[in-house]
Amino acid sequence: MSSPGNPSGLHVAIVMDGNGRWASKRFLPRLAGHKQGVEALKRIVRACPSRGIAALTVFAFSSENWSRPADEVSGLMDILVGALTREVAQLSAEGVRIRFVGSRAGLSEKVQHGLSQAESDTSGNNSLDLNICFNYGGRWDIVQAANALVARGAAITEQTLGEAMALAPSTDPDLLIRTGGEFRISNFLLWQSAYSELIFSPKLWPDYAEADLDVALEEFASRERRFGKTSAQIA
Repeated sequence: MSSPGNPSGLHVAIVMDGNGRWASKRFLPRLAGHKQGVEALKRIVRACPSRGIAALTVFAFSSENWSRPADEVSGLMDILVGALTREVAQLSAEGVRIRFVGSRAGLSEKVQHGLSQAESDTSGNNSLDLNICFNYGGRWDIVQAANALVARGAAITEQTLGEAMALAPSTDPDLLIRTGGEFRISNFLLWQSAYSELIFSPKLWPDYAEADLDVALEEFASRERRFGKTSAQIA
């Protein structure tokens, strides 16, 4: 499977978990961990093209994260706006196409404008599709897709529902990585990850580096993806 921007490459999805615990271990405020998480994301984004990854989809802020303390939510929004201001021009120069996947409801006008501007500024790039799931939840995604089909009187089938998902037209991820030592996908890409290979890393996200990505890709390459068939059929 591949992305529209580069049909020959892999699509990797990451649940970037462990920012708060990284900060707590160092007796730092949780937001310090989220800031370091941005640095980790920059490392991994820049590592992707040379490793045959055409699309990277990351879980940046879930629809459930609104229930966190108000100062942390506010701080996360500030980090996002700051990152958009500082990083988009460089990412665009490196050929990264940015898309924000999720609901814009509840986001301030400033944040919404920043998301739209980043998408517009990078829309012509094709070295890497970077999908940032922000204010996103897998159950929300399925519901919004079904409602969109009902609203236009379209039949609900696997194909039409898949095409109505917020991640479309990106293909389903080949590999889904979760950092932080947890063993769940936490409402991330529930529909799209039906046949994704899953890898769980003990590394806290701010510590995740290119070498860790290489280990995951080696593990992925060793697996046999059968999609319901037998090994003999695949051979």
